[in-house]
Amino acid sequence: MGVTLDERVVALVRDHLTENELDHDEIAPGVFSFNLPGTKKLQTPVRLDVGPHALAVHAFVCRNPDENHERVYRWLLERNLRMYAVAFAVDAAGDIYLDARLPLAGLDSDELDRLLGSVLSYADESFNTILELGFASSIRKEWEWRTSRGESTANLEAFRGWLEAAPDGSPG
Repeated sequence: MGVTLDERVVALVRDHLTENELDHDEIAPGVFSFNLPGTKKLQTPVRLDVGPHALAVHAFVCRNPDENHERVYRWLLERNLRMYAVAFAVDAAGDIYLDARLPLAGLDSDELDRLLGSVLSYADESFNTILELGFASSIRKEWEWRTSRGESTANLEAFRGWLEAAPDGSPG
């Protein structure tokens, strides 16, 4: 016997994505894939799975940090204590996601909007901090390479303050 999907919630998700002009694919019955546009993190890939009892949310935030794992993961766990509906998670490869499971009962358009707003907000607001904590060496090397050659550093501007400081944290 197959799993019966809640067609009300499938239609709710489909309509919400369409009404909010989010290009999406329904990759399987009740499984939606799309990107949320951000500012710091330009796009957050999201998958919504409508199950028989819950709506699952799975949003990619960042690949496995190059360094400083303990500090990155501690920051994520502390951040989880202040978040609505979703929480940071790490997969087997060490990549960072936002995940949630919400009961279908009571799920409406307003709640779906709050949920997707939370995903977008937390992914976007956290992105630069995760990069600073987990990829500082790579970012510094890229900055030094670009500045030594007179290349644009526009996409590194968010990190200018600590990049222009000496590696020990004193002003450069």
